[in-house]
Amino acid sequence: MPPSDLALRLPPRQLEYDMSAATPANTSGPLPPANNDNNDNPAGNLQSVLHLDVDTASNSDSDSAFGGNSTASTSLASTILNYEYTNGRRYHGYRSGSYILPNDEQEQDRLDLLHHIFLLILGGKLYDAPIPHAPHRVLDIGTGTGIWAIDFADEHPGAEIIGTDLSPIQPTWVPPNVKFYIDDAESEWVYSRDEAFDFIHCRTLSGGISDWDKLIQQAFTHTKPGGWVEFQEPLALCESDDGTLETATNMVHWQTLCQDAAKTWGRDIRVGHTLKQRMLDAGFVDVNEKVVKVPLGPWPKDARMKEIGRYQREHMAMGVEPYTLGLMGKVMGWSEAECRVLIAKVVTDIRRRDVHLYIRFYFVHGRKPGA
Repeated sequence: MPPSDLALRLPPRQLEYDMSAATPANTSGPLPPANNDNNDNPAGNLQSVLHLDVDTASNSDSDSAFGGNSTASTSLASTILNYEYTNGRRYHGYRSGSYILPNDEQEQDRLDLLHHIFLLILGGKLYDAPIPHAPHRVLDIGTGTGIWAIDFADEHPGAEIIGTDLSPIQPTWVPPNVKFYIDDAESEWVYSRDEAFDFIHCRTLSGGISDWDKLIQQAFTHTKPGGWVEFQEPLALCESDDGTLETATNMVHWQTLCQDAAKTWGRDIRVGHTLKQRMLDAGFVDVNEKVVKVPLGPWPKDARMKEIGRYQREHMAMGVEPYTLGLMGKVMGWSEAECRVLIAKVVTDIRRRDVHLYIRFYFVHGRKPGA
């Protein structure tokens, strides 16, 4: 397979990166119930999961399984690879500060683990929207390591897949129908009408977007009539249905600190439950929302959710550090030592077997009218 094209989008032109030239060494109260008025859509096999029974028979973890040619291309400025380093982690240099999570190998491992969790939730599928069997152009916003775009390209060899991100961390060797671009999704999109997409996919960008209405409107504009847009967003809020969250005092304190820091930074990290209405307001039809309560740990009775919970607990334990260093450290000015004390306390709560926490994952898709 040939090397991918990695490029920078800077309106009004798009900058293409030759990999051979350089190698980079708000919600405070209870949430509204899920509104599934349009969930009679026969396409999409994902089912909402709104109730989890606690497995009271065993607290054992002994069986844990977890041990695109554009019309405007030119060369890339080398400053894209001038990463920033702080608190022992590496961060993107392009549009510095617009995204607070790192892009180093440790973070890439977390993102790939999260991709596996999404596959488990979706039963091995990459999306829930009823997209055509043979889409021509597909956009993956905030592609991260590029793993979703690569998997989609393997499943749809006749489609052209474009993945965009602030960081050039995608692999060099990918399927020939994948292209990666360095792009700020909040900038004005420069795709021409002929470059409209059959499907746009956006996952886990809460905290990275300051204007969700603008993002959704731009997605609507650049989707072909009859095309689909899907958002997959976990809500940055641990909950419990049996009151055990209240005993995890470090987790409760951490969540409050993160929410306050996000507001200071001008970002909403709890946006999932607002996406359905935002898509309707933008003009999408057949908008469908599904909510899955994803457990932290293998405490549910259901075997499938128990497996998902094992992976999600490890993912959450990995994620506490980058979010704390970003929100508490970079935004609120905490020292690294202060951050690491808090991180250790929160991870201890995450690994408690007597606490039955979950996070709501929102899966929302809609169609652009026409065709």
